[in-house]
Amino acid sequence: MHEIRLKSILDNDFYKITMQNAVVKLFTNEIVKYEFINRGKHEFPQGFADELRKAVNAMAELKLTKDEKKYLKVTCPYLALPYLDFLEGFHYDPSEVKIEQIGNDLKVSVEGLWYRTILWEVPLLALISELHYEMNHMERQTNEEVINKTVEKAIYLTELGVPFAEFGTRRRHSYKVHRLVMDALIQDKKSTFTGTSNVHLAMMYNVKPIGTHAHEWFMFHAAEFGFKMANSIALENWVNVYRGDLGVALSDTYTTDVFFQQFDKKFAKLFDGVRHDSGDPLEFADKTIAHYTKQGINPLFKYIIFSDGLNLEKVEEITNYCRGKIGISFGIGTNLTNDVGLKPMNIVMKLISVKGINNEWIPTVKLSDEKGKYTGDPKLIELAKEFLRIK
Repeated sequence: MHEIRLKSILDNDFYKITMQNAVVKLFTNEIVKYEFINRGKHEFPQGFADELRKAVNAMAELKLTKDEKKYLKVTCPYLALPYLDFLEGFHYDPSEVKIEQIGNDLKVSVEGLWYRTILWEVPLLALISELHYEMNHMERQTNEEVINKTVEKAIYLTELGVPFAEFGTRRRHSYKVHRLVMDALIQDKKSTFTGTSNVHLAMMYNVKPIGTHAHEWFMFHAAEFGFKMANSIALENWVNVYRGDLGVALSDTYTTDVFFQQFDKKFAKLFDGVRHDSGDPLEFADKTIAHYTKQGINPLFKYIIFSDGLNLEKVEEITNYCRGKIGISFGIGTNLTNDVGLKPMNIVMKLISVKGINNEWIPTVKLSDEKGKYTGDPKLIELAKEFLRIK
């Protein structure tokens, strides 16, 4: 077995960088905890935790290169210069990650200052996924098959006339497959492919890094300021940091209905669009169009990024439904980076608690538009539903 190691500190989703920049600016003392959730009940072979620990320890050696810093400075002028200096001196601290294996069950948690620990989630999931296939000796399709399949998807999406990006770092089959997919996606200059959420690969392939913020941004604000105010304070803080840049708002942390109650005319005008990540996409489109129309905004000047478990059939259905009503684009993840003839893993890592001012842990919850996707302390989920009047 060859050792699995990350190649770059930027081998991460762009929204981790953009959120870290905001956290460094606004929340320097906050301590948080993340936990690995094995949704697919995958079994891990003996010695898995040891291999994962080796890969995590090796991450301490990663650092931002001069070229990478220059790339971020030129490509992302909205990232603060002091933040880029901070990132240049940043090193992962493996002691923030606890890894334990009991039989075939894997437990991983991360704890520490939010501005430091925020970068762990995506690379940890990518490493767990890659090691899972490697250590279980699972044979994937050939490089040629992976490339051909990806080229076919890109042609299909281009003919459909929809912009699409690659969002698949966290559950990719492997770094190697991720590279093959990117090789395939950039082949056609007329393609509607717009970029990738992976900053390292965006730089390598000279495409746009794509992303704004994740659920944890809103979950943190709920733990810190209460459920009622979470969406509006989270959006206000984002606007204060980015002043109109990075204008795609994630809407489903406490259900889209609650989100739209606080996504008032100011936010609706300021943000370029919203991202759909759970629940029925067509219902979501209807709600979004209705909301913009009610605010006196032409929905065709705004757009929705769809990013929830997409495949080509789903993309076509959404496109046919939304065309001519609102702008659309797609962030396709696992279907691009882990479509190799093996079952993709169903794994996530979530922010589970925030340390309050009295040093007590405040649990976080997420109430997406799909009831099965609720995460967090069951008592607190019920409390949040009551507070927000969610049935």
